[in-house]
Amino acid sequence: MQATVKAGTRPPWVGFAAAVWVGIAAGNSYCFPLYSHALKSVLGYSQQQLTILGVANDFGENTGILPGIACNYFPPWVVLLVGVFSSFFGYGVIWLAISQTVVGLPYWVLWVALVLAANSSAWLGTAVLVTNLRNFPLSRGTVAGLLKGYIALSAAVFTEVMTMILNGSASAILLVFTLGIPIICLSLMYYVRPCTPSSEIDPSENAHFLFTQGTSLLLAIFLLTTTILKNSLNLDKTMSYTFIAIMVVLLLSPLAIPIKMTLFPARKKLIRPTESSDSLVSGDGDSKTDPLLTPSSSNANLMSYNDNDDGSGSDVNMLLAVGEGAIKMKKRRPRRGDDFSFREAMVKADFWLLWTTYFLGIGTGVTVLNNLAQIGSSLGFNNTDTLMSLFSFCNFLGRLGGGAVSEYFVRLNAIPRTFWTMATQIIMVLTYLLYASALNGTLYAATALLGTCYGVQIAIMISTSSELFGLKNFGIIFNFMQLGNPLGALLFSGMLAGYIYDTEEARQGTTMCMGPACFRFTFLVLACVCGIGTILSLILTLRIRPVYQMLYADGSFRLPQRSGH
Repeated sequence: MQATVKAGTRPPWVGFAAAVWVGIAAGNSYCFPLYSHALKSVLGYSQQQLTILGVANDFGENTGILPGIACNYFPPWVVLLVGVFSSFFGYGVIWLAISQTVVGLPYWVLWVALVLAANSSAWLGTAVLVTNLRNFPLSRGTVAGLLKGYIALSAAVFTEVMTMILNGSASAILLVFTLGIPIICLSLMYYVRPCTPSSEIDPSENAHFLFTQGTSLLLAIFLLTTTILKNSLNLDKTMSYTFIAIMVVLLLSPLAIPIKMTLFPARKKLIRPTESSDSLVSGDGDSKTDPLLTPSSSNANLMSYNDNDDGSGSDVNMLLAVGEGAIKMKKRRPRRGDDFSFREAMVKADFWLLWTTYFLGIGTGVTVLNNLAQIGSSLGFNNTDTLMSLFSFCNFLGRLGGGAVSEYFVRLNAIPRTFWTMATQIIMVLTYLLYASALNGTLYAATALLGTCYGVQIAIMISTSSELFGLKNFGIIFNFMQLGNPLGALLFSGMLAGYIYDTEEARQGTTMCMGPACFRFTFLVLACVCGIGTILSLILTLRIRPVYQMLYADGSFRLPQRSGH
């Protein structure tokens, strides 16, 4: 029996503002490149050993089945608390190793610690994402894009802290992860909780989302600009702290919405909170109840019949028994768009098509992300912080844009969101070929394109899985989808990229592989893999087009009725 979490009646914007900060903390797993060089230099690991640690990072980040299940049984603060402990103990062990406070920790201990540390991202991210999608069920694409966008900005935020305050110290940033993330989440976990959602999208809510999108974009531009300035100019401490203060103000900007709503309250329609996200609301906001779910109403009709019959109680009892039996026997299977259980979703071809396209796209993209510092160094770019910030900025743009653009076109022409997955995978094929060419001046362009496509596909997967299979078990379903990330990292990064890099390094007889040959074959393989993903994305888009035409028939999302299970 799933626990019913009581929903508050207040608007959900305070929780959304808190989720922004928790989302920044949840993006800690994207910061692996900030300290990966220290793992290699201080602990003496090879590139293949380092890439296997990168796989541990991806495995921990994307192993979210347990957080997904927990979201159905416990309130969000419990899920957040597990993430807090995971971050503290995981990053604590890594800090002890890199700071050499403890010397000689076995490799497997670091691997397990990195899995535990990165797994905090799954617990924190799942808590805020599931809670806010249920609080804003009619704006799933926008909410998913915004929250995953802030999570993507985490790497740039922590890069800013590391370069402006910590003088680029890997051990110092790990100490921030060990202590800072728990402090942030413990302070805000009370505010991340279910609230009664609005029954329809009103103009003020759209304006609030536009404001948040604008301020988040301003934050992303600010982070990219200041990172470039820090690397090109010798900024003093006063200017560095000023930049950090501005960054904090921009991160606090979503609080302006609940403050404005408090000072200038407006009447708003509310619907009764439900255990499932799929409140029984039709397109015009009128509540509809599935008769199969309300045997009491059937009984009421039969009792009405009893008032007009010849008084035979046995006949009425028989009819009642037949009616109740029919209710038990005629449970229909959920249709796409209804609430699915995890088991019901797994037998659907669309489920596996969506998983495979995500695996092929994100699995190849994370290979580049995990090896971004080494890719830059092999091509003579020593300033890999700029590459990291550029990827983070474009990853954010992709998530924000993927949510907003797909939301616009799905409401305009019922275009399935996976159309944009297909488009970005075509671009990724060209991007990997651009990486493989190693032409002068193309590294930054290729990184920007890849970061954007990577972000789009994450936002699309989240929105699509919630629309096809419902929000009731969304936490489990989308976290299973995310397993494509670590599996892709293991296959393409650990077994392919790391092996080829070390082989070329041994052939050169140097301590660091230099030249395009270090990653060229890897990029050609990734291009072929994304080509397959493009074909599968097209097939999926054609299959689910009728579903989107049904869900968005009148230009706005129609919350489907329960499936009777």
